Amino acid sequence: MSRTRTAMLAALALVAGASGTALAAVPDEIGTAAVPCTVDYQIQNQWGTGFTAAVTVTNNGAAKTGWAVKWSYAGNQQVTNGWNARITQSGTAVTAANESYNGSLGTGGTVSFGFQGSYSGTNAIPATFTLDGVTCNVDGGGGTDPDPDPDPTGRVDNPYSGAQVYVNPEWSAKAAAEPGGSRISNQPTGVWLDRIAAINGVNGGMGLRDHLDEALTQKGSGELVVQLVIYNLPGRDCAALASNGELGPTEIGRYRTEYIDPIAAILADPKYASLRIVTTVEIDSLPNLVTNTGSRPTATPQCDVMKANGNYVKGVGYALSELGDVPNVYNYVDAGHHGWIGWDDNFAPSAQLFKEAATAEGATVNDVHGFITNTANYSALKENNFTINDSVAGKSVRESKWVDWNRYVDEQSFAQGFRNQLVSVGFNTDIGMLIDTSRNGWGGTARPAGPGATTSVDTYVDGGRYDRRIHIGNWCNQSGAGLGERPQAAPATGIDAYVWMKPPGESDGASQEIANDEGKGFDRMCDPTYTGNPRNGNNLSGALPNAPISGHWFSAQFQQLMQNAYPPLP
Repeated sequence: MSRTRTAMLAALALVAGASGTALAAVPDEIGTAAVPCTVDYQIQNQWGTGFTAAVTVTNNGAAKTGWAVKWSYAGNQQVTNGWNARITQSGTAVTAANESYNGSLGTGGTVSFGFQGSYSGTNAIPATFTLDGVTCNVDGGGGTDPDPDPDPTGRVDNPYSGAQVYVNPEWSAKAAAEPGGSRISNQPTGVWLDRIAAINGVNGGMGLRDHLDEALTQKGSGELVVQLVIYNLPGRDCAALASNGELGPTEIGRYRTEYIDPIAAILADPKYASLRIVTTVEIDSLPNLVTNTGSRPTATPQCDVMKANGNYVKGVGYALSELGDVPNVYNYVDAGHHGWIGWDDNFAPSAQLFKEAATAEGATVNDVHGFITNTANYSALKENNFTINDSVAGKSVRESKWVDWNRYVDEQSFAQGFRNQLVSVGFNTDIGMLIDTSRNGWGGTARPAGPGATTSVDTYVDGGRYDRRIHIGNWCNQSGAGLGERPQAAPATGIDAYVWMKPPGESDGASQEIANDEGKGFDRMCDPTYTGNPRNGNNLSGALPNAPISGHWFSAQFQQLMQNAYPPLP
Protein backbone atom coordinates (compact mmCIF):
# COMPACT_ATOMS: atom_id res chain seq x y z
CA MET A 1 0.00 0.00 0.00
CA SER A 2 2.28 2.70 -1.29
CA ARG A 3 1.23 6.26 -0.49
CA THR A 4 2.55 8.93 -2.76
CA ARG A 5 1.77 12.32 -4.11
CA THR A 6 1.69 10.93 -7.63
CA ALA A 7 -1.23 8.71 -6.79
CA MET A 8 -4.38 8.40 -8.89
CA LEU A 9 -6.16 10.81 -6.61
CA ALA A 10 -9.90 11.28 -6.58
CA ALA A 11 -9.40 13.00 -9.87
CA LEU A 12 -11.96 11.43 -12.08
CA ALA A 13 -15.42 12.35 -13.21
CA LEU A 14 -18.07 11.82 -10.56
CA VAL A 15 -20.83 9.38 -11.28
CA ALA A 16 -24.03 9.23 -9.29
CA GLY A 17 -24.90 5.95 -7.62
CA ALA A 18 -28.42 4.69 -7.15
CA SER A 19 -28.46 6.15 -3.66
CA GLY A 20 -27.51 9.59 -4.96
CA THR A 21 -24.06 9.39 -3.35
CA ALA A 22 -21.23 10.79 -5.48
CA LEU A 23 -18.76 8.10 -6.44
CA ALA A 24 -15.38 8.60 -8.10
CA ALA A 25 -14.91 6.72 -11.34
CA VAL A 26 -11.85 4.48 -11.40
CA PRO A 27 -8.97 4.99 -13.84
CA ASP A 28 -9.13 4.11 -17.55
CA GLU A 29 -6.82 1.15 -17.24
CA ILE A 30 -9.31 -0.71 -15.08
CA GLY A 31 -12.22 0.19 -17.25
CA THR A 32 -13.95 3.55 -16.98
CA ALA A 33 -14.26 7.19 -18.00
CA ALA A 34 -11.42 9.46 -19.02
CA VAL A 35 -9.62 11.72 -16.58
CA PRO A 36 -10.86 15.32 -17.12
CA CYS A 37 -7.37 16.79 -16.72
CA THR A 38 -3.84 15.92 -15.67
CA VAL A 39 -1.16 18.01 -13.99
CA ASP A 40 2.58 17.33 -14.18
CA TYR A 41 4.33 19.27 -11.37
CA GLN A 42 8.12 19.04 -11.59
CA ILE A 43 10.67 20.55 -9.21
CA GLN A 44 13.47 21.44 -11.60
CA ASN A 45 16.01 22.79 -9.15
CA GLN A 46 16.15 22.92 -5.36
CA TRP A 47 18.65 24.48 -2.93
CA GLY A 48 18.78 25.28 0.78
CA THR A 49 15.81 27.64 0.97
CA GLY A 50 14.50 27.86 -2.58
CA PHE A 51 13.35 25.97 -5.65
CA THR A 52 12.02 26.35 -9.18
CA ALA A 53 9.11 24.32 -10.53
CA ALA A 54 7.50 23.67 -13.92
CA VAL A 55 3.81 22.79 -14.27
CA THR A 56 2.16 21.30 -17.35
CA VAL A 57 -1.63 21.00 -17.52
CA THR A 58 -3.49 18.79 -20.01
CA ASN A 59 -7.17 19.51 -20.61
CA ASN A 60 -9.21 16.42 -21.53
CA GLY A 61 -12.55 18.21 -21.19
CA ALA A 62 -14.28 20.85 -23.23
CA ALA A 63 -12.21 23.58 -24.87
CA LYS A 64 -11.55 26.67 -22.71
CA THR A 65 -10.94 30.34 -23.42
CA GLY A 66 -9.54 30.95 -19.93
CA TRP A 67 -8.29 28.70 -17.14
CA ALA A 68 -7.13 28.63 -13.51
CA VAL A 69 -5.12 25.90 -11.79
CA LYS A 70 -5.23 25.70 -7.99
CA TRP A 71 -3.34 23.74 -5.33
CA SER A 72 -2.37 23.98 -1.67
CA TYR A 73 0.96 23.33 0.01
CA ALA A 74 1.26 21.18 3.12
CA GLY A 75 4.31 23.15 4.29
CA ASN A 76 5.45 26.77 4.27
CA GLN A 77 6.31 27.12 0.57
CA GLN A 78 5.90 30.63 -0.87
CA VAL A 79 5.79 31.50 -4.57
CA THR A 80 8.06 34.51 -5.15
CA ASN A 81 7.71 35.02 -8.92
CA GLY A 82 6.34 33.18 -11.93
CA TRP A 83 6.14 33.09 -15.73
CA ASN A 84 3.48 32.19 -18.32
CA ALA A 85 0.75 32.49 -15.65
CA ARG A 86 -0.56 35.06 -13.17
CA ILE A 87 0.27 33.36 -9.86
CA THR A 88 -1.19 34.50 -6.56
CA GLN A 89 -0.98 32.93 -3.09
CA SER A 90 -3.11 33.25 0.04
CA GLY A 91 -1.75 31.26 2.97
CA THR A 92 -1.00 27.81 1.59
CA ALA A 93 -3.45 28.14 -1.33
CA VAL A 94 -2.01 28.98 -4.76
CA THR A 95 -3.86 30.01 -7.93
CA ALA A 96 -2.23 30.13 -11.37
CA ALA A 97 -4.46 31.83 -14.00
CA ASN A 98 -3.86 32.28 -17.70
CA GLU A 99 -2.10 35.27 -19.18
CA SER A 100 -3.86 37.19 -21.97
CA TYR A 101 -1.85 35.30 -24.57
CA ASN A 102 -2.39 31.70 -23.42
CA GLY A 103 -6.02 31.54 -22.30
CA SER A 104 -7.08 29.24 -25.15
CA LEU A 105 -6.86 25.58 -24.08
CA GLY A 106 -8.48 23.10 -26.44
CA THR A 107 -9.59 19.53 -25.77
CA GLY A 108 -6.40 17.48 -25.49
CA GLY A 109 -4.36 20.68 -25.37
CA THR A 110 -1.60 21.49 -22.90
CA VAL A 111 -0.30 24.66 -21.28
CA SER A 112 2.87 25.11 -19.23
CA PHE A 113 4.02 27.67 -16.71
CA GLY A 114 6.70 27.93 -14.05
CA PHE A 115 7.72 29.76 -10.91
CA GLN A 116 10.35 30.25 -8.26
CA GLY A 117 9.57 29.69 -4.59
CA SER A 118 11.04 29.60 -1.11
CA TYR A 119 10.65 26.99 1.64
CA SER A 120 12.15 25.66 4.85
CA GLY A 121 12.01 22.12 6.19
CA THR A 122 10.43 19.84 3.60
CA ASN A 123 9.24 20.75 0.11
CA ALA A 124 6.48 18.22 -0.48
CA ILE A 125 4.71 18.00 -3.81
CA PRO A 126 1.08 19.21 -3.50
CA ALA A 127 -1.37 16.33 -3.18
CA THR A 128 -4.22 17.71 -5.29
CA PHE A 129 -4.62 20.08 -8.23
CA THR A 130 -7.79 21.46 -9.81
CA LEU A 131 -8.44 22.98 -13.23
CA ASP A 132 -11.38 25.40 -13.06
CA GLY A 133 -12.66 23.59 -9.97
CA VAL A 134 -12.33 20.03 -11.35
CA THR A 135 -9.81 17.75 -9.62
CA CYS A 136 -7.04 16.56 -11.94
CA ASN A 137 -4.96 13.43 -12.01
CA VAL A 138 -1.37 14.08 -10.89
CA ASP A 139 1.15 12.93 -13.48
CA GLY A 140 4.93 12.76 -13.26
CA GLY A 141 6.49 12.78 -9.80
CA GLY A 142 7.86 16.17 -9.03
CA GLY A 143 11.50 15.45 -9.78
CA THR A 144 12.44 15.29 -6.08
CA ASP A 145 9.37 13.34 -4.97
CA PRO A 146 10.87 10.54 -2.82
CA ASP A 147 8.15 7.99 -3.60
CA PRO A 148 7.25 8.13 -7.29
CA ASP A 149 5.34 4.84 -7.57
CA PRO A 150 1.57 5.21 -8.02
CA ASP A 151 -0.64 4.32 -5.08
CA PRO A 152 -3.39 2.03 -6.39
CA THR A 153 -5.54 2.75 -3.33
CA GLY A 154 -5.91 6.44 -4.15
CA ARG A 155 -4.92 7.52 -0.63
CA VAL A 156 -4.10 11.19 -0.35
CA ASP A 157 -0.89 12.41 1.24
CA ASN A 158 -2.60 14.05 4.21
CA PRO A 159 -6.12 12.76 4.94
CA TYR A 160 -6.92 15.85 7.01
CA SER A 161 -6.24 18.33 4.20
CA GLY A 162 -9.45 19.63 2.68
CA ALA A 163 -11.60 17.48 4.95
CA GLN A 164 -13.94 17.93 7.88
CA VAL A 165 -13.46 15.59 10.85
CA TYR A 166 -16.16 13.48 12.48
CA VAL A 167 -17.85 14.83 15.60
CA ASN A 168 -18.81 11.95 17.91
CA PRO A 169 -22.42 12.71 18.92
CA GLU A 170 -22.09 10.77 22.18
CA TRP A 171 -19.11 12.83 23.35
CA SER A 172 -20.65 16.00 21.96
CA ALA A 173 -23.82 15.52 24.00
CA LYS A 174 -21.84 15.06 27.23
CA ALA A 175 -19.75 18.14 26.51
CA ALA A 176 -22.78 20.26 25.64
CA ALA A 177 -24.50 19.23 28.88
CA GLU A 178 -21.67 20.79 30.92
CA PRO A 179 -21.86 24.48 31.84
CA GLY A 180 -19.90 26.26 29.11
CA GLY A 181 -19.39 23.02 27.22
CA SER A 182 -21.18 24.20 24.10
CA ARG A 183 -18.04 26.22 23.28
CA ILE A 184 -16.24 23.00 22.30
CA SER A 185 -18.96 20.38 21.87
CA ASN A 186 -18.67 20.63 18.08
CA GLN A 187 -14.99 19.64 18.08
CA PRO A 188 -13.95 16.29 16.51
CA THR A 189 -12.61 13.62 18.87
CA GLY A 190 -11.44 10.03 18.58
CA VAL A 191 -13.80 7.06 18.83
CA TRP A 192 -12.20 4.52 21.16
CA LEU A 193 -12.63 0.83 20.41
CA ASP A 194 -11.12 -0.31 23.70
CA ARG A 195 -12.74 -3.74 23.95
CA ILE A 196 -14.45 -6.29 21.77
CA ALA A 197 -17.93 -5.21 22.89
CA ALA A 198 -17.27 -1.64 21.70
CA ILE A 199 -17.42 -2.86 18.09
CA ASN A 200 -21.16 -3.39 18.39
CA GLY A 201 -21.78 -0.82 21.12
CA VAL A 202 -21.77 -1.01 24.91
CA ASN A 203 -24.87 -0.56 27.08
CA GLY A 204 -27.01 0.61 24.19
CA GLY A 205 -24.38 3.04 22.94
CA MET A 206 -23.16 3.48 19.39
CA GLY A 207 -21.11 0.75 17.77
CA LEU A 208 -18.61 1.08 14.94
CA ARG A 209 -21.23 0.85 12.18
CA ASP A 210 -23.37 3.42 13.97
CA HIS A 211 -20.47 5.86 14.01
CA LEU A 212 -19.64 5.24 10.35
CA ASP A 213 -23.29 5.69 9.33
CA GLU A 214 -23.41 8.96 11.24
CA ALA A 215 -20.14 9.97 9.59
CA LEU A 216 -21.72 9.52 6.16
CA THR A 217 -24.50 11.86 7.24
CA GLN A 218 -22.01 14.46 8.48
CA LYS A 219 -19.91 14.06 5.34
CA GLY A 220 -22.50 15.27 2.86
CA SER A 221 -20.80 15.96 -0.46
CA GLY A 222 -17.40 16.88 1.03
CA GLU A 223 -14.51 14.90 2.45
CA LEU A 224 -14.64 13.64 6.04
CA VAL A 225 -12.11 11.97 8.34
CA VAL A 226 -13.26 9.48 10.97
CA GLN A 227 -10.77 8.93 13.83
CA LEU A 228 -10.70 5.50 15.46
CA VAL A 229 -8.49 4.36 18.35
CA ILE A 230 -7.52 0.69 18.05
CA TYR A 231 -6.74 -0.26 21.64
CA ASN A 232 -7.11 -3.83 22.86
CA LEU A 233 -3.77 -5.64 22.67
CA PRO A 234 -3.19 -8.74 24.78
CA GLY A 235 -1.69 -7.66 28.10
CA ARG A 236 -2.49 -4.07 27.21
CA ASP A 237 -0.50 -1.21 28.74
CA CYS A 238 1.80 -3.41 30.78
CA ALA A 239 3.07 -0.51 32.92
CA ALA A 240 -0.28 1.05 33.96
CA LEU A 241 -3.05 -0.87 35.71
CA ALA A 242 -5.70 1.82 35.06
CA SER A 243 -5.74 1.04 31.35
CA ASN A 244 -5.29 -2.72 31.43
CA GLY A 245 -7.59 -4.47 29.00
CA GLU A 246 -9.78 -7.53 28.72
CA LEU A 247 -7.29 -9.80 26.92
CA GLY A 248 -4.64 -11.71 28.81
CA PRO A 249 -0.97 -11.69 27.73
CA THR A 250 -1.29 -14.83 25.59
CA GLU A 251 -4.66 -14.14 23.92
CA ILE A 252 -3.27 -13.05 20.57
CA GLY A 253 -5.69 -15.39 18.77
CA ARG A 254 -8.71 -13.63 20.24
CA TYR A 255 -7.19 -10.27 19.37
CA ARG A 256 -6.97 -11.32 15.74
CA THR A 257 -10.28 -13.10 15.27
CA GLU A 258 -12.62 -11.36 17.73
CA TYR A 259 -11.25 -7.84 17.54
CA ILE A 260 -9.18 -6.87 14.48
CA ASP A 261 -10.93 -9.11 11.94
CA PRO A 262 -14.45 -7.79 12.72
CA ILE A 263 -13.22 -4.19 12.66
CA ALA A 264 -11.46 -4.71 9.33
CA ALA A 265 -14.56 -6.35 7.85
CA ILE A 266 -16.75 -3.37 8.79
CA LEU A 267 -14.25 -0.82 7.51
CA ALA A 268 -14.01 -2.72 4.20
CA ASP A 269 -17.76 -2.41 3.57
CA PRO A 270 -18.07 -0.51 0.24
CA LYS A 271 -20.74 1.61 1.90
CA TYR A 272 -17.96 3.43 3.78
CA ALA A 273 -15.45 3.72 0.92
CA SER A 274 -15.91 7.48 0.62
CA LEU A 275 -14.76 8.12 4.20
CA ARG A 276 -11.16 8.79 5.16
CA ILE A 277 -10.70 6.48 8.15
CA VAL A 278 -7.75 7.35 10.40
CA THR A 279 -6.72 4.69 12.90
CA THR A 280 -4.54 5.32 15.93
CA VAL A 281 -2.95 1.91 16.39
CA GLU A 282 -2.41 0.64 19.91
CA ILE A 283 -1.33 3.40 22.27
CA ASP A 284 0.86 2.66 25.30
CA SER A 285 2.24 -0.57 23.89
CA LEU A 286 5.47 -0.71 21.88
CA PRO A 287 7.38 2.02 23.81
CA ASN A 288 6.87 -0.01 27.00
CA LEU A 289 9.02 -2.77 25.49
CA VAL A 290 11.91 -0.30 25.24
CA THR A 291 11.61 1.61 28.51
CA ASN A 292 9.98 -0.73 31.01
CA THR A 293 11.74 -4.07 30.54
CA GLY A 294 14.94 -5.86 31.53
CA SER A 295 17.30 -4.32 34.05
CA ARG A 296 15.92 -0.79 33.87
CA PRO A 297 14.68 0.60 37.20
CA THR A 298 11.32 1.31 35.50
CA ALA A 299 10.85 -2.32 34.40
CA THR A 300 7.70 -4.24 35.31
CA PRO A 301 7.21 -8.02 35.24
CA GLN A 302 4.17 -7.55 32.96
CA CYS A 303 6.24 -5.70 30.36
CA ASP A 304 8.95 -8.34 30.52
CA VAL A 305 6.29 -10.95 29.71
CA MET A 306 5.01 -8.98 26.72
CA LYS A 307 8.52 -8.50 25.36
CA ALA A 308 9.29 -12.18 25.75
CA ASN A 309 6.11 -13.49 24.10
CA GLY A 310 6.20 -10.96 21.25
CA ASN A 311 2.46 -10.36 21.28
CA TYR A 312 2.70 -6.57 21.18
CA VAL A 313 4.79 -6.76 18.01
CA LYS A 314 2.60 -9.48 16.52
CA GLY A 315 -0.61 -7.67 17.41
CA VAL A 316 0.47 -4.31 15.99
CA GLY A 317 1.77 -6.01 12.85
CA TYR A 318 -1.48 -7.90 12.35
CA ALA A 319 -3.58 -4.78 12.90
CA LEU A 320 -1.50 -2.81 10.39
CA SER A 321 -1.68 -5.59 7.81
CA GLU A 322 -5.42 -6.19 8.02
CA LEU A 323 -6.52 -2.57 8.41
CA GLY A 324 -4.00 -1.47 5.80
CA ASP A 325 -5.71 -3.71 3.26
CA VAL A 326 -8.69 -1.36 3.33
CA PRO A 327 -7.94 1.31 0.70
CA ASN A 328 -9.44 4.25 2.59
CA VAL A 329 -7.82 3.46 5.97
CA TYR A 330 -4.87 5.56 7.12
CA ASN A 331 -2.88 3.84 9.89
CA TYR A 332 -1.02 6.03 12.41
CA VAL A 333 1.02 4.05 14.96
CA ASP A 334 1.27 5.40 18.50
CA ALA A 335 4.74 6.78 19.20
CA GLY A 336 4.54 7.73 22.87
CA HIS A 337 5.63 11.29 23.67
CA HIS A 338 8.81 13.26 24.22
CA GLY A 339 8.77 12.65 27.98
CA TRP A 340 8.83 8.91 27.31
CA ILE A 341 11.14 8.21 24.39
CA GLY A 342 12.94 11.54 23.89
CA TRP A 343 16.11 10.34 25.65
CA ASP A 344 19.04 9.02 23.62
CA ASP A 345 18.75 5.47 24.94
CA ASN A 346 15.03 5.32 24.04
CA PHE A 347 14.85 7.34 20.81
CA ALA A 348 16.61 5.15 18.23
CA PRO A 349 15.63 1.80 19.82
CA SER A 350 11.95 2.82 19.70
CA ALA A 351 12.16 3.58 15.98
CA GLN A 352 13.80 0.21 15.36
CA LEU A 353 11.10 -1.57 17.35
CA PHE A 354 8.36 0.23 15.42
CA LYS A 355 9.99 -0.94 12.18
CA GLU A 356 10.01 -4.51 13.50
CA ALA A 357 6.28 -4.32 14.31
CA ALA A 358 5.49 -2.67 10.96
CA THR A 359 7.05 -5.62 9.14
CA ALA A 360 5.53 -8.39 11.28
CA GLU A 361 2.53 -10.60 10.55
CA GLY A 362 2.38 -9.69 6.86
CA ALA A 363 2.57 -5.91 7.36
CA THR A 364 4.95 -3.63 5.47
CA VAL A 365 6.02 -0.04 6.01
CA ASN A 366 3.52 0.87 3.28
CA ASP A 367 0.75 -0.02 5.75
CA VAL A 368 1.93 2.85 7.97
CA HIS A 369 0.66 6.28 6.92
CA GLY A 370 2.28 7.97 9.89
CA PHE A 371 2.61 8.13 13.66
CA ILE A 372 0.84 9.92 16.50
CA THR A 373 2.45 11.39 19.60
CA ASN A 374 1.11 12.55 22.97
CA THR A 375 -2.05 10.44 22.71
CA ALA A 376 -4.02 10.97 25.93
CA ASN A 377 -0.99 12.73 27.43
CA TYR A 378 -0.20 16.23 28.63
CA SER A 379 3.15 17.24 27.13
CA ALA A 380 3.19 20.89 26.06
CA LEU A 381 3.05 21.44 22.31
CA LYS A 382 5.69 24.20 22.28
CA GLU A 383 7.78 25.52 25.17
CA ASN A 384 8.51 29.08 24.05
CA ASN A 385 10.41 30.30 27.11
CA PHE A 386 13.46 28.06 26.78
CA THR A 387 15.11 25.78 24.25
CA ILE A 388 17.20 22.65 24.52
CA ASN A 389 20.24 24.72 23.48
CA ASP A 390 20.01 27.29 26.29
CA SER A 391 22.55 27.47 29.11
CA VAL A 392 22.15 29.23 32.46
CA ALA A 393 24.78 29.71 35.14
CA GLY A 394 27.18 27.49 33.22
CA LYS A 395 24.73 24.61 32.88
CA SER A 396 22.77 23.34 29.90
CA VAL A 397 18.98 23.18 30.04
CA ARG A 398 19.46 19.44 29.57
CA GLU A 399 20.97 19.33 33.09
CA SER A 400 17.84 20.77 34.72
CA LYS A 401 15.77 18.46 36.88
CA TRP A 402 12.75 18.88 34.60
CA VAL A 403 14.49 18.12 31.29
CA ASP A 404 16.81 15.53 32.90
CA TRP A 405 19.08 15.07 29.83
CA ASN A 406 16.19 14.63 27.40
CA ARG A 407 16.92 15.80 23.85
CA TYR A 408 13.51 17.50 23.55
CA VAL A 409 11.57 19.99 25.65
CA ASP A 410 8.21 19.89 23.88
CA GLU A 411 6.02 17.72 21.71
CA GLN A 412 6.21 19.41 18.32
CA SER A 413 10.00 19.41 18.14
CA PHE A 414 9.98 15.78 19.26
CA ALA A 415 7.40 14.74 16.67
CA GLN A 416 9.39 16.38 13.89
CA GLY A 417 12.68 14.92 15.11
CA PHE A 418 11.27 11.45 15.62
CA ARG A 419 9.75 11.54 12.14
CA ASN A 420 13.27 11.95 10.74
CA GLN A 421 14.50 9.04 12.85
CA LEU A 422 11.66 6.83 11.61
CA VAL A 423 12.51 7.65 8.00
CA SER A 424 16.15 6.81 8.69
CA VAL A 425 15.25 3.26 9.73
CA GLY A 426 13.19 2.59 6.61
CA PHE A 427 9.75 4.14 6.91
CA ASN A 428 8.52 6.01 3.85
CA THR A 429 9.83 9.53 3.45
CA ASP A 430 6.33 10.98 3.22
CA ILE A 431 4.98 9.71 6.55
CA GLY A 432 3.07 12.32 8.53
CA MET A 433 2.75 12.93 12.24
CA LEU A 434 -0.29 13.65 14.38
CA ILE A 435 -0.09 15.34 17.79
CA ASP A 436 -2.86 14.94 20.36
CA THR A 437 -3.46 18.45 21.72
CA SER A 438 -6.65 17.67 23.62
CA ARG A 439 -5.18 18.31 27.08
CA ASN A 440 -1.78 19.99 26.71
CA GLY A 441 -2.76 23.67 26.66
CA TRP A 442 -1.58 24.53 30.20
CA GLY A 443 -3.23 27.96 30.21
CA GLY A 444 -4.97 29.79 33.03
CA THR A 445 -3.42 31.95 35.72
CA ALA A 446 -0.46 29.59 36.27
CA ARG A 447 0.84 29.96 32.69
CA PRO A 448 4.21 31.77 32.74
CA ALA A 449 4.38 35.00 30.77
CA GLY A 450 8.10 34.67 30.07
CA PRO A 451 11.33 32.88 31.01
CA GLY A 452 12.15 31.98 34.57
CA ALA A 453 14.81 33.63 36.70
CA THR A 454 18.39 32.95 35.66
CA THR A 455 19.52 32.21 39.22
CA SER A 456 20.06 28.59 38.21
CA VAL A 457 19.14 26.33 35.35
CA ASP A 458 16.28 24.92 37.45
CA THR A 459 14.76 28.32 38.29
CA TYR A 460 15.06 29.22 34.60
CA VAL A 461 13.28 26.09 33.36
CA ASP A 462 10.74 25.70 36.16
CA GLY A 463 9.81 29.38 36.10
CA GLY A 464 9.25 29.41 32.34
CA ARG A 465 7.77 26.04 31.47
CA TYR A 466 4.11 25.86 30.46
CA ASP A 467 3.79 22.19 31.46
CA ARG A 468 3.10 22.47 35.18
CA ARG A 469 3.18 18.80 36.06
CA ILE A 470 5.20 17.80 39.12
CA HIS A 471 7.13 15.33 36.92
CA ILE A 472 7.01 14.64 33.21
CA GLY A 473 6.24 10.98 33.96
CA ASN A 474 2.86 11.86 35.52
CA TRP A 475 0.05 10.85 33.18
CA CYS A 476 -3.22 10.41 35.05
CA ASN A 477 -5.91 13.15 35.26
CA GLN A 478 -3.33 15.89 35.74
CA SER A 479 -4.18 18.83 37.96
CA GLY A 480 -3.87 22.19 36.19
CA ALA A 481 -4.08 20.87 32.64
CA GLY A 482 -6.07 22.66 29.95
CA LEU A 483 -7.40 22.14 26.46
CA GLY A 484 -4.70 22.63 23.84
CA GLU A 485 -4.71 23.81 20.23
CA ARG A 486 -8.01 23.13 18.49
CA PRO A 487 -7.87 20.38 15.84
CA GLN A 488 -6.41 21.62 12.57
CA ALA A 489 -4.79 20.20 9.43
CA ALA A 490 -1.16 20.65 8.38
CA PRO A 491 -0.15 23.11 11.14
CA ALA A 492 3.62 22.64 10.79
CA THR A 493 6.27 20.91 8.69
CA GLY A 494 5.86 17.15 8.84
CA ILE A 495 2.70 17.38 10.98
CA ASP A 496 -0.47 16.12 9.29
CA ALA A 497 -2.74 17.50 12.01
CA TYR A 498 -3.28 18.53 15.59
CA VAL A 499 -6.05 16.23 16.84
CA TRP A 500 -8.14 15.61 19.92
CA MET A 501 -7.75 11.84 19.90
CA LYS A 502 -8.42 11.62 23.64
CA PRO A 503 -11.90 13.06 24.21
CA PRO A 504 -11.59 15.81 26.85
CA GLY A 505 -13.56 14.91 29.95
CA GLU A 506 -12.96 11.17 29.77
CA SER A 507 -10.99 9.94 32.78
CA ASP A 508 -7.52 8.38 32.60
CA GLY A 509 -8.25 6.12 35.55
CA ALA A 510 -9.94 5.86 38.93
CA SER A 511 -8.42 7.65 41.90
CA GLN A 512 -9.40 4.72 44.08
CA GLU A 513 -10.26 1.10 43.41
CA ILE A 514 -13.64 0.74 41.67
CA ALA A 515 -15.06 -2.65 40.73
CA ASN A 516 -15.82 -2.91 36.99
CA ASP A 517 -16.37 -5.43 34.21
CA GLU A 518 -13.98 -3.73 31.75
CA GLY A 519 -10.74 -5.30 32.99
CA LYS A 520 -9.46 -1.94 34.28
CA GLY A 521 -7.43 -2.03 37.46
CA PHE A 522 -6.56 0.59 40.04
CA ASP A 523 -3.28 2.35 39.37
CA ARG A 524 -1.78 4.35 42.22
CA MET A 525 -0.61 6.94 39.67
CA CYS A 526 -4.26 8.04 39.59
CA ASP A 527 -4.34 8.46 43.38
CA PRO A 528 -3.50 12.07 44.35
CA THR A 529 -1.92 10.86 47.61
CA TYR A 530 0.52 8.48 45.88
CA THR A 531 4.19 9.41 46.34
CA GLY A 532 5.38 7.74 43.17
CA ASN A 533 7.74 5.17 41.69
CA PRO A 534 10.88 5.21 39.48
CA ARG A 535 8.81 6.09 36.40
CA ASN A 536 7.89 9.49 37.87
CA GLY A 537 11.02 10.05 39.95
CA ASN A 538 9.19 9.03 43.15
CA ASN A 539 7.14 12.23 43.11
CA LEU A 540 3.50 12.86 43.91
CA SER A 541 1.20 11.73 41.09
CA GLY A 542 -0.38 15.16 40.48
CA ALA A 543 -3.72 13.44 39.79
CA LEU A 544 -7.12 14.97 40.45
CA PRO A 545 -9.24 13.37 43.21
CA ASN A 546 -12.58 11.59 42.84
CA ALA A 547 -11.95 10.31 39.31
CA PRO A 548 -14.01 7.47 37.75
CA ILE A 549 -12.47 4.54 35.86
CA SER A 550 -10.75 5.24 32.58
CA GLY A 551 -12.98 6.28 29.72
CA HIS A 552 -15.85 7.35 31.99
CA TRP A 553 -17.03 10.95 32.18
CA PHE A 554 -15.15 13.12 34.67
CA SER A 555 -17.00 16.43 34.97
CA ALA A 556 -14.48 18.11 37.28
CA GLN A 557 -11.66 17.42 34.85
CA PHE A 558 -13.70 18.70 31.91
CA GLN A 559 -14.37 21.99 33.73
CA GLN A 560 -10.68 22.36 34.59
CA LEU A 561 -9.67 21.72 30.97
CA MET A 562 -11.96 24.51 29.77
CA GLN A 563 -10.81 26.90 32.51
CA ASN A 564 -7.12 26.35 31.65
CA ALA A 565 -7.50 26.14 27.86
CA TYR A 566 -4.74 27.62 25.75
CA PRO A 567 -5.52 29.21 23.40
CA PRO A 568 -8.27 30.41 25.78
CA LEU A 569 -11.89 29.68 24.99
CA PRO A 570 -14.15 32.61 24.06
